[in-house]
Amino acid sequence: MGVVDDSMLTHKVRQPLLSNHSSGGGKKKGTKGHTGSPDFAVACTLLVALGPISFGFSLGYSSPTQQEIINTLNLTISQFSMFGSLVNLGAMVGAIVSGKIADYVGRKGALVVASVPHLAGWIITVFCEDVTSLYVGRVLVGFGVGIISFAVPIYIAEIAPRQLRGFLGTFNQLAVTIGIMLAYLGGLFLQWRLLAATGIIPCSLLLLGLFFIPESPRWLAKAGGHDEELVMALQALRGKDADITTEMNEIKHGVEESMMQPEASLGDLCDRKLFRPLLIAVGLQVLQQFGGINAIMFYAGAIFKSAGFANANIASFGLGSIQVFMTAVAASLMDKAGRRLLLMVSAGGMAVSCFLVGFSFYLQEQLTHPSHMDTFVSMLALISLLVYIISFSLGMGAIPWILMSEVFPSHVRGLAGSLATLANWSCAWAVTMTFNLMLEWSASGSFWVFAAECALTVVFVVAIVPETRGRTLEEIEAFFK
Repeated sequence: MGVVDDSMLTHKVRQPLLSNHSSGGGKKKGTKGHTGSPDFAVACTLLVALGPISFGFSLGYSSPTQQEIINTLNLTISQFSMFGSLVNLGAMVGAIVSGKIADYVGRKGALVVASVPHLAGWIITVFCEDVTSLYVGRVLVGFGVGIISFAVPIYIAEIAPRQLRGFLGTFNQLAVTIGIMLAYLGGLFLQWRLLAATGIIPCSLLLLGLFFIPESPRWLAKAGGHDEELVMALQALRGKDADITTEMNEIKHGVEESMMQPEASLGDLCDRKLFRPLLIAVGLQVLQQFGGINAIMFYAGAIFKSAGFANANIASFGLGSIQVFMTAVAASLMDKAGRRLLLMVSAGGMAVSCFLVGFSFYLQEQLTHPSHMDTFVSMLALISLLVYIISFSLGMGAIPWILMSEVFPSHVRGLAGSLATLANWSCAWAVTMTFNLMLEWSASGSFWVFAAECALTVVFVVAIVPETRGRTLEEIEAFFK
């Protein structure tokens, strides 16, 4: 397939006239053309970002606790690898049902549903005394994570103003990195059961906060029978003095077209019109995971220990801190540089750094006795991993989730998004389950495999992925039609 012509995305959707609406108390909308304040949309985004913080904390938890859990519960390396990977297995199940749940009870409702098993899983982990209960707790945590990983980016995309959608969409990945960093930080000071108890906090705050934010206007329009709530939600998200007429027209027109379609089924995903959006969303999720990110974040401590670091957990915390900072930088660039450029720079940097990490392990394998080269090899591994995290944070971390929430028509967004989320967690499970075994096979070869996959990602983005910044969801839908 040839390189995308981004200018085609200027195709506009038809905007039928919308009669004036008034919110609850009958207040008039502001003067037409006044854009209002996006502050409330930002506040809502920050609130739901507690979900991805829980998500990230779950991913980072296995790294600093590995040796302690193995010693306390008498686990083998294979059993601990199973424990680490079960969060992905639970997330796969959550991903399968996430779209249906989010379409049936709303984006907020889906987050409520996700919170209950997630909290139960952490509580079981705190009190577990054997490997079975440890596994059960991990699966429940993962089930909640699977729904969260779908519902949060969809909610953010559907409430964000078009000019801020990329910026706010990056908050999802930023929150994941904060969660990972907090797990690494807590691992330096807290025993593994206390660290698991800490995992209860962000999801509990999310559950409380959901009572104070509106449902997604696009879901309200699609569900029907929520006209007053729809107007109030959109007015609150755009500012009390904002004119919401044009955006309301676009949403209503998009929903009208969507309602003309039968209820989405798996067969609908075979429609030729959906081939490219599906290829983009699923392809980027698969490529993100086969680039090795979850393997590195799950087992950062073990990787640094293998590379010769005396205090691997401190090095892991440094890695997590760098990821938070660079994801924040990416947020500021998302609506300026655009999705495609950041994806290409990100995947290219990951390819180079993975090659260098593999090369550092290759050098280590060649050293038969301690020498002055040991310090060089360790520093090469550390610097290369830092470059990998910086590169990942610039694009491949956030953008696959942003594009997943942008490219699908509204009538299949739930089902297709579930499929893309399932692809991500399936690949994450495969990578994290096999990574310790890959290291035993060949540490250098493992990272060179990741490097080749990251290089393939650059080719995929150049050939397949269009630029979507600055476009409404309805305009993007029209482009793919």
